[in-house]
Amino acid sequence: MALINSRSSIRAGQTSPHKLALNSTQRVMGLLVLATLPGLLAQTVFFGWGTLINVLWCVLIALGCEALVLKLRQRSLAVCLSDCSAVVAGVLLGLALPPFAPWWLSLVAVSFAMIIGKHLYGGLGQNPFNPAMLGYVLVLISFPQEMIAWLPPMGLEGHNNSLSDAAFAIFGSGVDAVSMATPLDVLKENSSLTINELWQANPVFDGMAGRGWLWVNVAYLAGGLFLLWRRVFTWHAPIGMLVAITIMATLFWQGSGSDSHGSPMFHLLSGATMLGAFFIITDPVSGATSNRGRLIFGVGVGIMVYVIRAWGGYPDGVAFAVLLMNMAAPTIDYYTQPRTYGHHRANKGMPKRD
Repeated sequence: MALINSRSSIRAGQTSPHKLALNSTQRVMGLLVLATLPGLLAQTVFFGWGTLINVLWCVLIALGCEALVLKLRQRSLAVCLSDCSAVVAGVLLGLALPPFAPWWLSLVAVSFAMIIGKHLYGGLGQNPFNPAMLGYVLVLISFPQEMIAWLPPMGLEGHNNSLSDAAFAIFGSGVDAVSMATPLDVLKENSSLTINELWQANPVFDGMAGRGWLWVNVAYLAGGLFLLWRRVFTWHAPIGMLVAITIMATLFWQGSGSDSHGSPMFHLLSGATMLGAFFIITDPVSGATSNRGRLIFGVGVGIMVYVIRAWGGYPDGVAFAVLLMNMAAPTIDYYTQPRTYGHHRANKGMPKRD
């Protein structure tokens, strides 16, 4: 995501940059929400109304937490809430959580993301970690049983796309026996079946990436390409992540045996790959800032996503990989500073001592 230079900051007396940018924080956040709509639609179609309910509930919690903290900090509610950053955090967490996640799970995740992940460090622009991923990792580690409760995809026995049933599952009795593991979960636990046998034995597998997951990732890819077209961010971080996953999956793809970690297309089009590539790692605050730094940042996330999926303890490693690279972002920025006008070389590396 490109860094934002608003018109208001120019009017406030800043002398540079002299060129006015078309982007404002509110506009960029609005485009991000708009770009998630194809993925939201695909998830709702394949996994039921729970996704839509989760998104609305998470946005409501995010706005409430934002307003509460701003009130305690004696900040202007109208100015700070209008930047829509809380809406984006709520949308991303609502999309990442399982469709039948109970209401209290979303409350814990979003509250932690907004209060600890964002405002503890000073608010928008000050947080070293991606707030949405902090909230997600908290509930993933603390409540693993609820975090694997995905509704069977459309077309499988147990799938229920009823709005009332989804609302009752979230705000009522919680998840029941209709939930099932994702393709990444199934592949992670496999130890005896070949890939072909695994595809035949588990109805959740269909095509290259699992029933429904291929189209969900394609939808997020379409939204990401829209954001690239609107120049909300540059291509460096997303392409770096996707290329790194492809190379790692190709190098360690052990055919169709029982010890296979899955094909490159499986890793690209399953789980949160495209959501992470275009909507998570492009955060301008917690990621690297220079183009070369963004490329390194994306490559690092892609490598760690595959390492965690193949040999780690969790089936999908996007959130963990992002947080780990958030810690490395300042160092990446330090060593990838571009050459400024009037200097022969970039100011990078450790300063020389006399």
